Amino acid sequence: METVNRREFLAMAAAIPPLMQASQAPPTTNRLGTTSMFVSMHEASSARSDFKAAMEGYAKAGIKAVEPDLAKVREFAMKESPATARKLLDDLGLKAVSSSNQLGLMEPSDQRMANLEQLKWKVELAQAIGADRLVTPSAGTGNYKEDDYKKGIDNMREAAEIAKPFGVTLMLEFARTSKFAACLPTALKLVRELNHPNYRVMMDTYHFWGGISKFEDLDLLRDGELHHLHFEDVPADPIRELQGQTDRRFPGEGIVPLRRIVEVLKKKKYIGPASLEMFQAATPALQAMDPYQMAMKARAAIEPLIA
Repeated sequence: METVNRREFLAMAAAIPPLMQASQAPPTTNRLGTTSMFVSMHEASSARSDFKAAMEGYAKAGIKAVEPDLAKVREFAMKESPATARKLLDDLGLKAVSSSNQLGLMEPSDQRMANLEQLKWKVELAQAIGADRLVTPSAGTGNYKEDDYKKGIDNMREAAEIAKPFGVTLMLEFARTSKFAACLPTALKLVRELNHPNYRVMMDTYHFWGGISKFEDLDLLRDGELHHLHFEDVPADPIRELQGQTDRRFPGEGIVPLRRIVEVLKKKKYIGPASLEMFQAATPALQAMDPYQMAMKARAAIEPLIA
């Protein structure tokens, strides 16, 4: 198979089809009606609480944007209703700026059809609570070949068509541990080749800095192209090869040049959420924090970095 060097790969990743350029024109205001980045809370950060308690705690802390865990929302809706879940958010002054999540949509696997079935109820529920996007992380563990990426684009198109009638945009989240999409250039290449309005690129600063992406890869982003941002830090220790999801740190507590990253993203016309995604349930140091405390700490950490 012909090899492609890094410069050629980045050049390919930088090419955007005309239709995608039009669909990614920079917005003039964000979903909160403002013109700047804002703090959001991912519900994984309060996984020890139920949906209602987490949302109430976030609202009490002055948070306006949330990223609900659809499995938690479903538990609540089965006792109440999806409409009651939406009313709770509305009454608290919260906007569901994203929702989480669905694995295994792009990578070829035996589990993919089951994953698509899960996606169907998730996009329906996301729509019901007013969320117009859903995170789809890459968690592939296979030994992939070039043809698997061609199939992956077809798989993404099928998933996007499922989400489209519900007004939900799927977002490819590259992950440092993925064997399929582990860096920003690969995520951009896949989404651009797909060229579907219901599949976009997002980024998590933990995966970006802790993985194989390079700082200059941010230059590949075109204005308005980044659709969502998870915002955490990476510690100096343990060494990165030993780090897992529970090693995430609050912004400002690690080694990621978050201010520099924010500066570049602002130049790229990103005015969306900086959403804190910590893994409370699996992180002993976070388990005692209630949603209000978690959100207050998130605001104190994030707001100075995105101002």
